[in-house]
Amino acid sequence: MLEAKEHFHGSDLEKIEKYFGIPKDRITAFGANVNPLGISPRMRRGLASHIDAVSAYPDPEYTELRGHIAAYAGCRPEEILVGNGCTELISLFIQIHPPGKAFIVSPTYSEYEREIRLCGGSVRYYALQETLDFQLDTEDFCRELSAQRPDICVICNPNNPTSTAVLPDDMRRILDCCRKLGTFVMIDETYAEFAPENAGVSAVGLLKEYNNFVILRGVSKFFAAPGLRLGYAMTSNLDLLAEIRERKNPWTLNSLADVAGSLMFTDREYIEQTRELISSERERVFRELASWKNVKVYRPWANFILVRILKEGVTAYDIFLHAIRRGLMLRDCSTFPGLEDETFFRFCFMMPEKNTELMECLKELLG
Repeated sequence: MLEAKEHFHGSDLEKIEKYFGIPKDRITAFGANVNPLGISPRMRRGLASHIDAVSAYPDPEYTELRGHIAAYAGCRPEEILVGNGCTELISLFIQIHPPGKAFIVSPTYSEYEREIRLCGGSVRYYALQETLDFQLDTEDFCRELSAQRPDICVICNPNNPTSTAVLPDDMRRILDCCRKLGTFVMIDETYAEFAPENAGVSAVGLLKEYNNFVILRGVSKFFAAPGLRLGYAMTSNLDLLAEIRERKNPWTLNSLADVAGSLMFTDREYIEQTRELISSERERVFRELASWKNVKVYRPWANFILVRILKEGVTAYDIFLHAIRRGLMLRDCSTFPGLEDETFFRFCFMMPEKNTELMECLKELLG
């Protein structure tokens, strides 16, 4: 029996290995939200033949890479800034004009608040409501924006950990409101590529209409390449991009990441296989869990699903322990502000047989 609760994040495999004595190569990381297909085959083959790239500095403008990203994402190359992962880009866009007041949709990723506070700003949260299935009430949100008048508004879309999404018509209303207030909007689209294509979750199409927002993405989740530390930002505010480039350290993206990005963004077969797999498993898992009486699930838009336990006497930590003993690692969400009541857990969609294995494991406590 463990003496105290220990909480783990999705990438804490080494910590779990030490704590539970389970070799990390025998753990299925349902908490990491990473593409189960692994890295792009085209990138795997191509990097070996481009290893000599490390003997030269990359193009400081990353012209070829930005061209491939633009073709993939649907924007213009000049609207793109690349960086050392989304974390660096979050920091750059916050530091360039440090916000005095920030308004963040929650529960969500903690790095936004950390960067804002490091720059001396204050943070207010807009809490998504469980009674609305964690869907954003756009009208109420805009009222709060008008009342708070923040310098920056941060929205993760689809949101982590709720897997809910703001669709373009509602995002347009938010951008209109923020434009009137002089509020800059940061939209983290880390998980947007997993969303159903016909839903149009991404705000890329709004770049032609608004220059008061930035979209942030990376390759850690969809392309299963967190170690590359490749992130990119998209905004039509070209003056802001020019200002950031003047202050940004050169070559924060290394030569291999530059080459790798050019390869993975053009691997159409891999991209389509990923979308088909996630779409199929998202619907299958959602339908299965929705039929259980002891849980509540929220329709997911990303590659993971949030689950609420309705069975008395069972906590998210109990579920975590039960699963990890089978080598299945999911995420106890009680460390997210707003989900502290210990009834919420989250897991991502893996290969079909592994998803089935996890649901059979969960059913032993929740069936």
